[in-house]
Amino acid sequence: MKYTYTCKKVPLNDSIKAYAEKRISKLEKYLHNADDAPVSVTFSVQKNHLCTAEITIQDGSTILRSQTEAPDGDMRGAIDAAVRYIERQILKNKTRLSKRMRTENIPAQVSADDFTVKEEKEFEIIRTKRFSVKPMSPEEAILQMNLLNHDFFVFRDSENESLSIVYQRKNGGYGLIVADDAT
Repeated sequence: MKYTYTCKKVPLNDSIKAYAEKRISKLEKYLHNADDAPVSVTFSVQKNHLCTAEITIQDGSTILRSQTEAPDGDMRGAIDAAVRYIERQILKNKTRLSKRMRTENIPAQVSADDFTVKEEKEFEIIRTKRFSVKPMSPEEAILQMNLLNHDFFVFRDSENESLSIVYQRKNGGYGLIVADDAT
């Protein structure tokens, strides 16, 4: 594994780094390409001494991510909780990950009544993220969204190369948004 460490408001201690590598290395048995898998570990401490550990592992097209917190400056506890969370996600989705969900079961189209428009006087962009959009099926995108613990996931449909978004609906199930090319 190739580790990258980021620290926010906390100095990086070599013993914490070694501890994180030891704990995360236990996840190698689940990865297909563990030697080359990039691992990003972010440590931060908030004003109330709440330690946060964020671990992101990329194994091919699969991204495993966890962000956990531990009170009273217990960075090792935050690391342990993050590794346990990733391991639970892997075991929970073990059969889906092994099959990579190749069956085509596209959800029904989203009706316009499900959206409400709220006008805002000013739009403030807090954070910008950049990432590569990889071709995959909607089912693979749903699996990836669940592994990342996000509410939506942007991907390129492997069948027709259209930009698409899957999301969790509030009333249960999943939604699929497909972008049409404007002519």
